Amino acid sequence: MESLLRRERTIVAAGLALLCALAWLYLLTGAGLGVSARDMTTLSLFPHRAAQAMDGMDMRDMPGMAMPAPPTWGPGRWALTTAMWWTMMVAMMTSSAAPTILLYGQVRRHAVAQGQAAVALAPTGAFTAGYLLVWFGFSTGAAALQWSLERSGLLSSTMMASQSRWLSAALLIGAGAYQLSPLKGVCLRHCRSPAAFLSRHWRAGASGAIRLGALHGAYCVGCCWLLMALLFIGGAMNLAWIAALTLLVLAEKLVPGGPWIGRAAGALLAAWGLATLLV
Repeated sequence: MESLLRRERTIVAAGLALLCALAWLYLLTGAGLGVSARDMTTLSLFPHRAAQAMDGMDMRDMPGMAMPAPPTWGPGRWALTTAMWWTMMVAMMTSSAAPTILLYGQVRRHAVAQGQAAVALAPTGAFTAGYLLVWFGFSTGAAALQWSLERSGLLSSTMMASQSRWLSAALLIGAGAYQLSPLKGVCLRHCRSPAAFLSRHWRAGASGAIRLGALHGAYCVGCCWLLMALLFIGGAMNLAWIAALTLLVLAEKLVPGGPWIGRAAGALLAAWGLATLLV
């Protein structure tokens, strides 16, 4: 048991890395939606114009472009879209959540070493499960929003990207304003101070660990939910946008001066949104 506890940090870190790698692999292979991640990945300063052009093209004139037919929203489509968003959350958020998860494991190992009752402790996996549950809840909401935006014609059904400058501008300006808001600051402080969070909200047992992970996961979602919504601009399967947002989230939470990085990003997003209104 002592040998296992000494190696637990390495085991947990390897498990998180494997989980993140599998999530990225799933996205790279099309997330089960029958699309090519390469074809869905485009770079444009104003992606809504590219989405408008793509939806207006006759795909018979582009034999080299393997784009799917507009999908219908049956139970299978709902399940795959929710799984896509959940996988994206895992791919984008696991790296920034890892320090808190590893710290929880360290606290648990210390408690075991001090001879505290094992019944009061829970495996690190239970704490991680709390994050996954919250990310799944966010993913169901994101899938529902995607369905609504597609039905309204604001979102391209093939590229899963905004084809409305008003939607793109609203998301950019909204995300920029939120980056500068007090609520964002509160959520970010909890994400950047895992030791203080664990000491204040610690709960015993497996159910307590799940609740603790869910609470911290909720703060992480509260910190980043509008940044995730920006995927509706560039495309929900646009790997370039997913990677860029992942790096921004990671910098905000882990890099010294992260809050200032977030504020600078907010100002740039708001300016980008205003420019979008003009094109």
